[in-house]
Amino acid sequence: MRRLDFLRVGGLLGLGGVLSSFTRPSDTASLDEVLATKIKTAGLTGSAFDLSVAPISRVRVAVFGLGNRGQSLIDMLNWLVQEGHAEITAISDINPTKISRAQQQIAEFQQSAPRVFTGTPDAWMEAMSDDVADVALICTPWELHTPMAVAAMRGRMHAASEVPIAYTPEACVELVQVAEETQRHCIMLENCCYNREELWLLNMIQDGVFGTVTHAECAYLHDLRALMLDPTYYEDQWRLKHHFARNGNLYTTHGLGPVCMYFDILRGDTLTHLTSMSSKEAALSEALRNSKDKKLQKMAKDVVCGDVNTTLIGTAKGRSIMLQFDVHSGRPYNRLDKVVGSKATHYGYPSRLYIDHGADWGGHHWLEDTEKTEYQDRYEHPLWERLQKLAAEHPQGHGGMDFVMMYRLIRCLNLGQQLDLNVYDGAMWSMVGALSEASVAAGSKRMDIPDMTAGRWKQSVPHPVNRSLDA
Repeated sequence: MRRLDFLRVGGLLGLGGVLSSFTRPSDTASLDEVLATKIKTAGLTGSAFDLSVAPISRVRVAVFGLGNRGQSLIDMLNWLVQEGHAEITAISDINPTKISRAQQQIAEFQQSAPRVFTGTPDAWMEAMSDDVADVALICTPWELHTPMAVAAMRGRMHAASEVPIAYTPEACVELVQVAEETQRHCIMLENCCYNREELWLLNMIQDGVFGTVTHAECAYLHDLRALMLDPTYYEDQWRLKHHFARNGNLYTTHGLGPVCMYFDILRGDTLTHLTSMSSKEAALSEALRNSKDKKLQKMAKDVVCGDVNTTLIGTAKGRSIMLQFDVHSGRPYNRLDKVVGSKATHYGYPSRLYIDHGADWGGHHWLEDTEKTEYQDRYEHPLWERLQKLAAEHPQGHGGMDFVMMYRLIRCLNLGQQLDLNVYDGAMWSMVGALSEASVAAGSKRMDIPDMTAGRWKQSVPHPVNRSLDA
């Protein structure tokens, strides 16, 4: 796909760059005021919140971007295609090798060959029509997620994008505006919302095991230095280039998405404000300097993203969230997955559970494995109970959560039901990333998180992920 100029699209460093093509605020106008004006001008109404459309018996899927993630999600469609729930009708990428590989991959489980859109950087635009597919599966570099999702919806298709679905405040508002105007689904495919541990915790929280939940800590801590420096893994090293133009939390949703489900965010509570701080940068530039590639060595001076970003977030109901981001430092993978309630506490990586027996009990140890297993068995989420055997028998992706995610997307469209996550979820979680950059640039200033639901978040409703679908 086209590799855009990051300094042009993402803007220069600082608050002005984060605003992208917003009207630049005056000396007296705050980012809060600029966003409020933008949202008012967009006329957001919340009309896409419970969106459902006519059932689609066989969902036609167009896959955009055939790199590592695109290949993986094609695998996740294998069973759904064979069962007649879906069909891959189009593929698009600028790289002919990836096109050929995807054609061979799809031919292993689908008789019909998908249409191919390639040859020019803008070839993907020709595929954005409901004459081609019902849903656009967007697996391209981040800078293309919003333009592709918008083009899909305007072409009467539904949009299903990899994370993050946007990384400027303007793009977040635009996605909501277009989804409301077109009445098309626009979902950010946050696979961690479908992980077994996260769904188990959600089930316990909703059944009252945690009492009143008050605080959570979540993160994306993943050493990506080797992959970002590899010229073949992220083609044209597009992911590395973001770290030359941006400083903040560039990848909020793996940690934040599940916590927002725990806290009923947009379904009775909402995120209200944040403050963000980045540490100094060291690890990534050192890796670049130590590379044997002289071009990479010269890039060491260009890194601006701090090694560790920490963002504190508040909610309307007084809960607090600590969100971290670090893909520079050498450490084991971790999403933290910490949840604190008045009756129980959980820490992830490894999973540990504490059940409170009162102030006078005096216990200060995690449950033994056998005790914890009892809670896992008792509170296994129905979605995992139903799909774990199916997931185990087919290509899974990240331990099964990718399969469950794609299963829910396609089956909801088959049945004409609202999706588990909507455009407001994806836009808000992405907005947190954009505002973290603004806060860092402004010396960790508080940033208000705007309401893009027109007050719809105040309605306390069960999370759609708990709905049971037909076979």
